[in-house]
Amino acid sequence: MSLHSAAPHTDTTASQAAVTQTRDWLIASAAAILALVALYAVFLDNGTLISATGDYLHEFAHDGRHLFGAPCH
Repeated sequence: MSLHSAAPHTDTTASQAAVTQTRDWLIASAAAILALVALYAVFLDNGTLISATGDYLHEFAHDGRHLFGAPCH
């Protein structure tokens, strides 16, 4: 008489789907946060955030404001 110990069946498809969904939400959240920071820097910051980096980034953001039609002066 032999006793067979069967390993419990795990559903890897459901766990892979959960990991993929979580990863997708993290990527989307990071992209949204990055977009909001960029919009803040271009529209609302008026050069304060990027003034420490020099005139190049300030002028880049200034031109970006004009590109999007935002008033700046």
